Amino acid sequence: MAGREEQIINERLRKLKELRDSGVNTYAYRFDKKNSTSELQKKYKKLKNEEVTKDRVKIAGRLMIKRDMGKIAFGTLQDGMGRIQVLLRKGDTPENVMKFMKKYVDTGDFIGLEGFILKTQRGELSVLVKKAELLTKSILPLPEKWHGIQNDDDRLRKRYLDILMNSETKEMFVRKAKFWKVVRKFLEDEGFLEVQTPVLEVSAGGAAATPFATHHNALDMDVYLRISMGELWQKKLMVAGYDKTFEIGRQFRNEGMDADHLQDYMQMEFYWAYADYNDGMKLVEEMYKKIAKEVYRTTKFERSGHKFDLKDKWKHIDYASEIKKQTKIDIWKADKKEIEKKLKSLDEEFASGLDKWRLIDILWKHCRRKISGPAFLVGQPVEVSPLAKRNRKDSRIVEQFQVILAGSEVGNGYSELNDPIDQDERFKEQRKMKEAGDEEAHEHDESFVEALKHGMPPTCGFGFSERLFSFLEGKPIRECVIFPLMKPEGLEENKKKKKEKKK
Repeated sequence: MAGREEQIINERLRKLKELRDSGVNTYAYRFDKKNSTSELQKKYKKLKNEEVTKDRVKIAGRLMIKRDMGKIAFGTLQDGMGRIQVLLRKGDTPENVMKFMKKYVDTGDFIGLEGFILKTQRGELSVLVKKAELLTKSILPLPEKWHGIQNDDDRLRKRYLDILMNSETKEMFVRKAKFWKVVRKFLEDEGFLEVQTPVLEVSAGGAAATPFATHHNALDMDVYLRISMGELWQKKLMVAGYDKTFEIGRQFRNEGMDADHLQDYMQMEFYWAYADYNDGMKLVEEMYKKIAKEVYRTTKFERSGHKFDLKDKWKHIDYASEIKKQTKIDIWKADKKEIEKKLKSLDEEFASGLDKWRLIDILWKHCRRKISGPAFLVGQPVEVSPLAKRNRKDSRIVEQFQVILAGSEVGNGYSELNDPIDQDERFKEQRKMKEAGDEEAHEHDESFVEALKHGMPPTCGFGFSERLFSFLEGKPIRECVIFPLMKPEGLEENKKKKKEKKK
């Protein structure tokens, strides 16, 4: 196979040299494209078989298929909107154009064509070519149409080929763009102001996660890539007097990679002054339904063995009650050893040194997998949510809500803690957890506490990541990232060689 590919490359290089030697520009500056393939397919949809129009069109794109049958030659041209057949026919296509296309143009080349619209005997809308121009000569051949790129890592590493050869992949990223467009428009229509907060932070706050650390040379200090979508910054904007803000951007967590998690990804968070978690739940339910209808034209989904309909009533599931119902563990009375024993019996892995509440949260995640939803999880203990406001009726829990669909959490929000004294005490508890070895514990952000002391109005905050999109697509999140981070080819081999040299 390698020998065959090398032969193709050498032949294309030969053509490239021959064209250049004859004065042909093989890498054009521009082309005056007048029509798109989708526009033509739509406009001439009702054209009768064998009907030839006098309409002259001018198209450009990549030649994907090429078939030479002597007096007639066919090709498939693909642009950013779709595909259309191109036809070269002796007697209709100028001889020099036909000769040039057959001799020098290969599949993968970008070409500009001018000609007339017709429909073939078999009903295929086509462009009868009158003029042709080579815009870009491809040197490497495209993957085979029926086999494509077989290795998943190669497919993701060379995503441009995956998109080029696979219309489903291409359409998925069109949906992803629409997904974020719907989210943005929904929030703007609700009166939210889009803001941009720092990506580099002195203290990684706003979430329980391990940050990426780097060094700021100009200021000679260590900084972190943000682990939340400006949570503490947006709450400072509530202090500043804005009533509704949101941000859509990238955030970074230096943690494990699996079907649901990546290290850098898109996130949305909004903050709504004078609202609480009850208001947030109503707005979020409406937003999720809007996303489903606008992007997928349905509210019904089947994922991971679960079926759910976003139009159904969204249940409220209590954290402690659900754990007790499924595991018989009373989180308020059980000690650490009892919880560890239960986790072991359930074959749930956990790191040594975790405190009781981290262990309970692992227990909850076990229970969550059995819930189809749509539902809101409520009643989380204060210890697992240090930034949420205490419940007004039960000080042991917070006013938090998480969206549960098909056994997964795909959104998190709460009535924000705006009591600076309570917030400071919780940060101190988080610091003790970090000192005990919990890398995901929150930093003690004194500047945020200071801002709260100036006064922050009652506020509801909520966020979800692009995992919601991958979830609705029914694909692993890495598949839904247009260019996911990948190890460079040969990295492990190079590392091995370096080790051997040191020896």
